[in-house]
Amino acid sequence: MEGRYYVYILKSIKDSSKSYIGFTTDINRRLTEHNNKTQNYSKRYAPWEIKNYITFCDKEKAFKFEKYLKSGSGKAFLNKHF
Repeated sequence: MEGRYYVYILKSIKDSSKSYIGFTTDINRRLTEHNNKTQNYSKRYAPWEIKNYITFCDKEKAFKFEKYLKSGSGKAFLNKHF
């Protein structure tokens, strides 16, 4: 059975120059975790808000897209389109 997989982009409310890219099956839970400061990197810049997210039905494609967004060309893509 296929699920829904999300690649999400968070923007720090505290420091608008900081963003976070992640992958999850439960976007609301992950946002709560980031804002509850339970994640090492993101706790420094909490609170966070969801800037964008993309839903996938294929886990492998979602994972590869997250990895791409974290690459140099993926960051350029984000700056140009988001």
